Amino acid sequence: MDRFLRLALPSLAVLAVLGAGVVGHAGVQTAGGSPWFQGSEACRDCHPAEHEVWLGTRHFASSRETHKNPLARKVLEAVGGDRNMKRNETCVLCHYTLEQEEAAARPTARSGPSCESCHGASSDWIAIHNDYGGPTATREAETPAHREARRRGAREAGMRWASMSYDLAANCLVCHGLAAPGLKAGTLAAMQVAGHPLSDFELVRYSQGSVRHRFYPPDLTTNASMDPAELSRLYVTGQAAALVAATGALGATADGAAEAVLAPWREAQQARVAHAREVLGALRGVPEAAALLGEPSEAHARALVDAIAGLDVEGQVGTLLPATADLK
Repeated sequence: MDRFLRLALPSLAVLAVLGAGVVGHAGVQTAGGSPWFQGSEACRDCHPAEHEVWLGTRHFASSRETHKNPLARKVLEAVGGDRNMKRNETCVLCHYTLEQEEAAARPTARSGPSCESCHGASSDWIAIHNDYGGPTATREAETPAHREARRRGAREAGMRWASMSYDLAANCLVCHGLAAPGLKAGTLAAMQVAGHPLSDFELVRYSQGSVRHRFYPPDLTTNASMDPAELSRLYVTGQAAALVAATGALGATADGAAEAVLAPWREAQQARVAHAREVLGALRGVPEAAALLGEPSEAHARALVDAIAGLDVEGQVGTLLPATADLK
């Protein structure tokens, strides 16, 4: 687990539906397949401060609360399948971390969304992530060249680092945005009709409150806050990811659902698109923003995020940032 922001779910978190038996995009997971999830204890010893933050989040509490919500029963009826949320192949995709002690073990829902829900199933990357240059090497003694190679290797093995802001934003929207690639819009719409809430997710608001865990050397005890310029860039990143995710969702298969059922879900996705377009339209003079608005693709979104890395966009979007009191 590296340092980023596990984003707080509502009391009944937004679900994303992908095919069973597939390791899904971003944090969405299914029983079976590789890589696999080892659970928060695999991260705790090296990241105790981050782990302590997680223990105070709704992500952590959700596994103890969500299934008791009277609304859960109605949603389960709409989804179909097992009436136990922890065994329902749809619910576990976003509400739980399916942990395994080894590759051949049966996945078990032991906690709510946790470290690997954001940073990726760790079985393939944790050994790379933990190797500072040999069995006796320490983090403090790691050479810059080895650090670069280690970070690259872990990323190629499936880890999402804190610096991968677009990947993390897109990952959040898989569940929080009801916009997972390949989802069946009819199923999600039926869940909404049954009372499942639509998330009002926005990256800065959901990441900079109770779930923030930014502990950087040399002071590993201070949970650092972002400055306005950093927040503004993160805000743009979140809107770029939202535009791509919601646009993709609107083109998803309707699964034979009636238009009356689909309409509220589509309206929510259209509203997300409209807001993202408003924000990105404020980035005048940034050609990558114009390109993304013309073609909402992942490639254009990543290009925009790269382009603003060295820019100060606070003047364009700073007034849109959520107030401190509104942070989740």
